[in-house]
Amino acid sequence: MSSSKPRTSLPTAITRRDILAGLARLAALGCVGVFSTRQGWASPEWMASMSPGGLSQIPRSLLRNAPVGRFWISANSEGVACGSCHAVVEPYIGDSFRHENASVQCQLCARRCVIAPGERGQCRARANVDGKLRSLVYGHPVSVHVDPIEKKPFYHFIPGSAAFSLATTGCPLRCRFCQNWEISQASPEDFPTQYVPPVGIVDAAQTRKAPIIAYTYNEPTVFSEYLLDIAKLARERSIRSVLVSCGFMNEEPLNEMCDLLDGIKIDLKGFSQDFYEKVSDAKLEPVLRSIRQVARRGVHLEIVNLVVPSLNDSEQMLSELCKWVVGELGPDVPVHFTRFHPDYRMLNLPPTPVSTLEKAYETARRAGMHYPYVGNVPGHPGNHTHCPRCSRVVVKRTGFFVIETHVEKGLCKFCGESIAGVWT
Repeated sequence: MSSSKPRTSLPTAITRRDILAGLARLAALGCVGVFSTRQGWASPEWMASMSPGGLSQIPRSLLRNAPVGRFWISANSEGVACGSCHAVVEPYIGDSFRHENASVQCQLCARRCVIAPGERGQCRARANVDGKLRSLVYGHPVSVHVDPIEKKPFYHFIPGSAAFSLATTGCPLRCRFCQNWEISQASPEDFPTQYVPPVGIVDAAQTRKAPIIAYTYNEPTVFSEYLLDIAKLARERSIRSVLVSCGFMNEEPLNEMCDLLDGIKIDLKGFSQDFYEKVSDAKLEPVLRSIRQVARRGVHLEIVNLVVPSLNDSEQMLSELCKWVVGELGPDVPVHFTRFHPDYRMLNLPPTPVSTLEKAYETARRAGMHYPYVGNVPGHPGNHTHCPRCSRVVVKRTGFFVIETHVEKGLCKFCGESIAGVWT
């Protein structure tokens, strides 16, 4: 996910002066509107301890209008294999399992949550309502903002463009270092939102003259139906769509996303199953599978690796990650080695030393990677794009902004070498 927190969710326990100052900052940054304000302010510890919970706290209007999701199965689904939800030791009745309630299994992310009636999946955004899996976040963005595309970060996707960015609540992961935890670890009922149909998002992007819509901040997989409907309408108006994701989704929904998305950035949080389990409460292999799938589909792909001191910054892990990327995907996929800053439940670690990121950059170069980057270090020369043949700087950046471009029709202006990416 984007490393910067969305700027449209402010705690209510602040002064009028704080509110006015916050609104002034939002206006200066080009915020398109605040659709919600958080009710109360929870600590990271409280948020982390929350279970998905039932539906008793959800406003009836939200439940009543929540649409049925697209990626789920139930015991009564055609062709469903009972073994996908049940262990073989459970009791049979004839050729079937005994189904004592109308549980459903979500097929969206790699958790494949089995959800009893009146309960929610791990992401909190999807609930079993009377035997049907419904999306509680469809049409309910909690953060909307216009960002530079470089902030996502995408460095090889129309550099210098504005990206109309939106998020809902929810995420299937529990990353201890999450920098957007206020929304990723929240529930839909934590924010009083107004319904915004897909066409409303596309209209707003067009009004702001943003050529790109970015699904970002939380994990957009949890609002995949909303994403797909927006992206379809956006494409009809020649507005492109990009996804900023943890990559922890299943193949079928990712295939549908690839049909409509123009770019995907995936966080490869570390190259270790142990790291994923301890730090993100997840698994590595589904993320690698998603990265391979995006590459096979030919959708523009970039990768971010947040380098966390003492956890995923060893030379061995970084070397293995670089070798895997070059070996599986080729040398032209941009990889951003990004600086960690203490946040959420990981306040005990220092920011990543810049020297560690520089070592990662050099490791990537030695592995044959054409476009490694040093991220979250404004003004560092590792922010620039170099031509893989002549080594000249073809895109020069300061912070999230492009100050020089020497790419024309996808070619280096100095030597004519092809520069991987989407440039127009």
